[in-house]
Amino acid sequence: MSLGASEIITVDPAILGGTPVFCGTRVPVDTLVSHLRAGDTIETFLEDFPGVSRSQIQAYLELSEKLVLESAVGAHPTR
Repeated sequence: MSLGASEIITVDPAILGGTPVFCGTRVPVDTLVSHLRAGDTIETFLEDFPGVSRSQIQAYLELSEKLVLESAVGAHPTR
């Protein structure tokens, strides 16, 4: 079962000033991106941030991929 966007990310002005965080945590989603860019594994991220679940990470990456692909298709309509 895939998580919906509302189960992955929360944006609430009362939590870190509205920075997008993983639901149920105060862990910004861009922290995951920063860790992956730095060469860290998902396992390392999960060890550092145990409040985030593997299913949230997988769903976030799938959602990100979907949005990028949709954006690319929208930017380059078929002729």
